[in-house]
Amino acid sequence: MAAQAEVQRADGATLACVFVLMLLMIPARLVISGIPMSITPATLTGLALGVIWFCCQLVTTLGVAKGRNLARTALFLYAISQLATYGYATRNYLPMDELEGADRTIVVVFGTICVGIAVCDGVQNLARLDMLLKFMTVCIGIVAFIGFLQFALAFDLTKYLAVPGLRPVTDDGFVLERATFRRPAGTTGHPIEFGVVCAIGVPLAAHYAYKTKESGQKAGRWWLLLAIIACGAVVSLSRSAILGMCLGGVVLLLGWPGRRRVQALIAAAGFLVVLRMIVPGLIGTLYSLFDNIGSDPSIEGRTDDYASAGEQIAKHYLLGRGNGTYLSEKYGPLDNQYLGTLVQNGYIGLVVLVFLLLAGMYAAARVRAISPDPVVRDLALSLIAAQSIVALGAATFDLLWFSTATGLTFVLIGASGALLRAVQAQTPVLPPMWRAVR
Repeated sequence: MAAQAEVQRADGATLACVFVLMLLMIPARLVISGIPMSITPATLTGLALGVIWFCCQLVTTLGVAKGRNLARTALFLYAISQLATYGYATRNYLPMDELEGADRTIVVVFGTICVGIAVCDGVQNLARLDMLLKFMTVCIGIVAFIGFLQFALAFDLTKYLAVPGLRPVTDDGFVLERATFRRPAGTTGHPIEFGVVCAIGVPLAAHYAYKTKESGQKAGRWWLLLAIIACGAVVSLSRSAILGMCLGGVVLLLGWPGRRRVQALIAAAGFLVVLRMIVPGLIGTLYSLFDNIGSDPSIEGRTDDYASAGEQIAKHYLLGRGNGTYLSEKYGPLDNQYLGTLVQNGYIGLVVLVFLLLAGMYAAARVRAISPDPVVRDLALSLIAAQSIVALGAATFDLLWFSTATGLTFVLIGASGALLRAVQAQTPVLPPMWRAVR
């Protein structure tokens, strides 16, 4: 009984689940009332996790991991780059609106960084990490379902998700339209973000569906969840979501066994056929997104601001002009996170951001290299696929400007680090010569 109580008590994974709940279930347009800057409950929870993590690092009795980890190192480097940019930007005069943007952004960024570090060091074993990722996948499924209701029935459930102490910053539900279809946002801040969030959930839902099936249990609920999440990505009518799902699918197909590849391809074809029958014209609209890409006004609008961005890069090429100071309403939007990072964080910030994304994927790839457990290897592959979707999404829209996608990004990076820690703790240390032979 004592051992059972030890497993069930609240720990870092439990606190991370609280953050995921705040991030995905509370609409992104709701912020805390009575605070000068727009701070979401998820950001506040992330900062609280950072304080708890720091206190746990002062003692050795709470089971929080210490020591080097690739994902942890990347998160620390990213935090240092953000502080350096903030100090560089605020050492001289800034207009009040840009200063407020810089202040808010540094708070939000550290809220998400703290989440990544807390997950990396605070999730103690594979079972607790599995619980966290399952919970996150289910929450993404709920977000996808809310978005599908917005798309199909024009019913915005988020209007009824009013939380005392929070105020809305916008009144948008399904905020845009494309062709004759509504573009849902779910509980996120924009249809593009909604689509990318759903795309991130597809590899994780597929992992748990196959895992449940291969363990001999009934996997119907996971297949249903996978279908709902995939529908959410498709009805977002977002190029970022479709490209992300394609890239994630390629990553999974490269790592899956041959039989599963055939099953997945047949299931994907069947999914598209059923979707075409249920929603006439949807597949054609998706095809037109890429067929008319050369003459699409939204694409032209994204490239119109590259000249002004180049001027800013030339002025502040090392540390950037300041994260949060390049306001879209003032200078125009930058629908490319890598370009936005180059403008606001300079070449140093861009290099660190790329290293951060690659570190999360490499940590998961390292797990696939050293773990003999096929279930763990498949989970690592799903994490690589999900993070590759994030990396691609950063090239197609300003991902880190949206709180839900940003929060999931750092949870995934922290989860990759936690998975690597757990597997290294289980894997026996081999002599160098035997490791080379193996």
